[in-house]
Amino acid sequence: MKIISISKLQPGMFVQSVTRQSGRIKIKNQGWVKTQASIDKLIKAGILEIEIDPDKTLTKSEPDTQAQDTTPKPAIKKRDPWFKVHSSEQEMGKAKKLYDEAKTLQQKAFGDIKAGRDLDIAPFKELASGFMDSIFRNQDALACLTQMRQKDAYLLEHSINVSILMGIFAKHLGIERDIIVELTTGALLHDIGKIKIPDEVLNKPGRFSDKEFKIMQNHALFSKQILEEAGLTGIAVDIAGLHHERLDGKGYPFAKKGDEISQYVRMASIVDVYDALTAERVYKAGMEPIKAFKILKDGCPDSFDGELLTKFIQCIGIHPVGTLVKLSSQKVGLVTQSNPTTPLKPVVKTFYSAKHGRYTEVQDIDLANKKTADVLESTVKPKDYNIDLERFYKNSILP
Repeated sequence: MKIISISKLQPGMFVQSVTRQSGRIKIKNQGWVKTQASIDKLIKAGILEIEIDPDKTLTKSEPDTQAQDTTPKPAIKKRDPWFKVHSSEQEMGKAKKLYDEAKTLQQKAFGDIKAGRDLDIAPFKELASGFMDSIFRNQDALACLTQMRQKDAYLLEHSINVSILMGIFAKHLGIERDIIVELTTGALLHDIGKIKIPDEVLNKPGRFSDKEFKIMQNHALFSKQILEEAGLTGIAVDIAGLHHERLDGKGYPFAKKGDEISQYVRMASIVDVYDALTAERVYKAGMEPIKAFKILKDGCPDSFDGELLTKFIQCIGIHPVGTLVKLSSQKVGLVTQSNPTTPLKPVVKTFYSAKHGRYTEVQDIDLANKKTADVLESTVKPKDYNIDLERFYKNSILP
């Protein structure tokens, strides 16, 4: 078998399977592609990459009677946002590489801007596209990595996490892939303007004074200016410049309200606050997802789009991938796979006994399996049991 770009597909080749696409188009059957028109239909359907069997390629001299009824045809169905091409284990290595590249790229961008150099947008667009490829293969891998937080790396990790969550959210809503890449690009760079905020304000652990808060508010304007100067336009710039706007008009920097705020910016404002609330920082413990959802939904009911917020909660889940949980058996583990039909019954990778206070053999437990007696009892923190979560990731999650 050989994997090739759709642009290299030629009449007479035998298509085994689709390996990459921008939608969720299903191929009815394997078979020979007889005509260029058939190839054009596959391209139009969003097929990007396919697996062929070179040994079955027909030559011009060979009869093509076999191919007459076997040309692959796209069966157009509503895209399933939970469809997974790869398992979490298969995708994790690629996802980790992308995440590490993102951190390196962010650090370089901050350094360039601080040194007065222009921001190079191209690598961010390429990275955003890579994020989307990974999310469409299996979103759980990158979602899991957003939970591997380092307290002293918030500025770097926050933008990366917001970008990943935006991609997952947009995919859930069925937004077109090209637009999702713009959304994830804008999210990757939405806080780039913070590099122009004085360190004593940016890194202040407590509440800001009125003067400090006004200084901090400028970061959204700075982000917008930096991206515009770099040649970026449209959705990505809106995400960077307007993610602190609120529907009730109490946001900043322009105090926009209601219909002045696009759906994409509304999405970004929800994701940005959610990740900020759940993040671990040097001076603040991360909040449990369910508490963050409650603040977004009940604490600021007029600030965020209620319908979009409900869809975001459905998308992420009450116990998001990467969350540490305790089961009724007193086993402690990490949520590694989401379950959209029964959100309270995800797949959990257990590795610790709360009852005996020790690490145990790693075990995958599918709580949705009818043979499983265990149920999810609560979310827990690593410090509750002195768990070295980073060690567990390295030994059992990362390839």
